[in-house]
Amino acid sequence: MQKQVSQGNLLKSYIEERAIEIARYIIDNNATVRQTAKQFGISKSTVHKDVTERLPEINPGLAKSARKVLDVNKSERHIRGGLATREKYLHHHM
Repeated sequence: MQKQVSQGNLLKSYIEERAIEIARYIIDNNATVRQTAKQFGISKSTVHKDVTERLPEINPGLAKSARKVLDVNKSERHIRGGLATREKYLHHHM
């Protein structure tokens, strides 16, 4: 029983530490969920869950700062998508 408890604590500790690292990466690099997921080798849904569900319980201030960056990125993503499409067609149709 003791071994299971300590393994559970290690896993919880790892997840909490990852959530903090993810938030710091997002803030420091103004990163998107996709960029962050790629950097950490995890899924976009894991990044989202860490920032929106786990992190507020661990460090509410950090969670709020990371969320602001993600919200700005989300509001601008249609612009980035349009620019990427424009670049694609400029290079392929010349």
